Amino acid sequence: MKMAHITISSAKLEESVEFYRDIAGLVIKEDMRGRGPMNIVFMSDESGGTCVELIGDQDEPYSGEGVSIGFEVDDAEEYHDELWKRGMETTPMMKPAPGTAFFFVKDPNGLNVQFISRSR
Repeated sequence: MKMAHITISSAKLEESVEFYRDIAGLVIKEDMRGRGPMNIVFMSDESGGTCVELIGDQDEPYSGEGVSIGFEVDDAEEYHDELWKRGMETTPMMKPAPGTAFFFVKDPNGLNVQFISRSR
């Protein structure tokens, strides 16, 4: 079974689209803003294997705790430095096991987003 997507209710839809485009490297797969009663944007990686559904909703913004989503990057330490230079608030780099490094940032909704690299 394949996961279809992760849904994030967002009180900051435009900021969320920019975050997942500019920081997570996703592209808009389907844009349903202004086409119905709800503003929805599906974003994915180029292959469509990673998919995030953003739902613009001022009344139901993301409020979950203890949930994070993770994106694999080639070099977490390098990406950590890049985001820090761009003014993003990042957690310290964590290295729980040899060859594994990761850190977190918060998306515009306060959701923890992890960037992780693993050497194989």
